[in-house]
Amino acid sequence: MSATWGEKFKITLFGESHAEAIGAVLDGVPAGFRLDTDAIAAEIARRAPGGDLSTPRKEADQVRLLCGVKDGVAEGTPIAAVIFNTNVKSSDYSQLERLMRPGHSDYGYHVKYGGHNDVRGGGASSGRLTAPLVFAGAVAKQLLAEQGIAVGAHILSVADVEDERFGTQIDPAVFARLSAMRLPLLDESKTDAVRAAIEGARKDGDSVGGVIQCAVTGVSAGVGSPFFESVESRIASLAFSVPAVKAVEFGDGYGLTKLRGSQANDPMRYDGGVVKTTTNRNGGVIGGVTNGMPIVFDVAIKPTASIFKPQDTVDVVAKEDAVLTLKGRHDPCIVTRAVPVIEAIAAIAVFDLLGR
Repeated sequence: MSATWGEKFKITLFGESHAEAIGAVLDGVPAGFRLDTDAIAAEIARRAPGGDLSTPRKEADQVRLLCGVKDGVAEGTPIAAVIFNTNVKSSDYSQLERLMRPGHSDYGYHVKYGGHNDVRGGGASSGRLTAPLVFAGAVAKQLLAEQGIAVGAHILSVADVEDERFGTQIDPAVFARLSAMRLPLLDESKTDAVRAAIEGARKDGDSVGGVIQCAVTGVSAGVGSPFFESVESRIASLAFSVPAVKAVEFGDGYGLTKLRGSQANDPMRYDGGVVKTTTNRNGGVIGGVTNGMPIVFDVAIKPTASIFKPQDTVDVVAKEDAVLTLKGRHDPCIVTRAVPVIEAIAAIAVFDLLGR
């Protein structure tokens, strides 16, 4: 098992959902860089559950820096950050030692780790591990901001409710507005419909998924490499580390397959001596390398696997078919809480690419 990602900006995650703590180790934060701890706390708070649209599990998610930072300034050595779990109900998961949740990692992990994996709250596959991921992303965001690079995202859809898409030219000021919203939507008139879709699933003991659209502005042309070190492959490798992400597409993605080349190509022009394109159907990346336009990508988030409806499954101890009815505290939709997580992985990936 590898829990480390990155070349110049390395992150290592540790912990489980119901372990004493979760956390991250960051390697690559330059010496002398001052961390804005208030901004970091605000990013982590965006990921926290809130209101009736998410799990009732409440965690303070206060980050404790163990080393690598002195008086708020990075020392240039690895930074270790820990977040203690304070609100666990492990008894809710006792049946999952033998009954596998459909749509969850339970069975695959049971086989891979010989039944030694921690099933409480999903263990190492839990969305709890996205809290330290957001911490790492918050640091990366601050490092990128020094270079005039901004990262933001919004809910593109929940169930069949769809928001607007980012335009070709993106004003980073919109990111600040979105980050202050519990349901970050470009078209705020869709708020009630999104809430209704999530609430309807919750009342039914079910769940819904959706899509998040993320953008990175201010990245100059020429970042990335062909093939294995492409901008797309680096961002995608992190995106697929986020629980429940099942698809990633850049720009118009699958939509490009329905167009001719004359429509899919982004026409180029000079604007004040800077090369720009009049459309951004390719999401700011061509041949694995940035072209100076905003990097834009979508991620598909599947419906939460842990639901309260009875489900057909297997009992791996008795080795027979069974029916699972879950207890515990689970999100009816994780799309809303995943927005800052997707921003985090984008910031981490871009900062790592810039450092090479």
